[in-house]
Amino acid sequence: MTETSRKRDLSEEGRRAYEELRAKFLSDPENRRIYEEESAKIGFWLQLVDARQAAGLTQAELAKRLGVSPAQVARVEKRGYDAYSLNTLRRYVKALGDKFELRVTIENAAKEGGNAA
Repeated sequence: MTETSRKRDLSEEGRRAYEELRAKFLSDPENRRIYEEESAKIGFWLQLVDARQAAGLTQAELAKRLGVSPAQVARVEKRGYDAYSLNTLRRYVKALGDKFELRVTIENAAKEGGNAA
């Protein structure tokens, strides 16, 4: 067995082990809820950073448009930060361009115990 094929085999074994562990972890409803909540936070953080970069702005340039310090922009874009106010988000997005759009998606879990009265 060559060194390259051995690395590929180990990589495939690692991938399979990860997938099995992930599936087991996510089979617990509470773990899945936490995972989905954290994934949503990360997705939102990435959208903010992507929007700023698509507008061709650095954090310092955006901060100047907002009249705040670059540290404040960095905090808003910080991975895991979730203390946004609607006003902060509106101002952030408005500083990127002329249009502000917020989309909300609501997923209702199946109600337990039948229909509500």
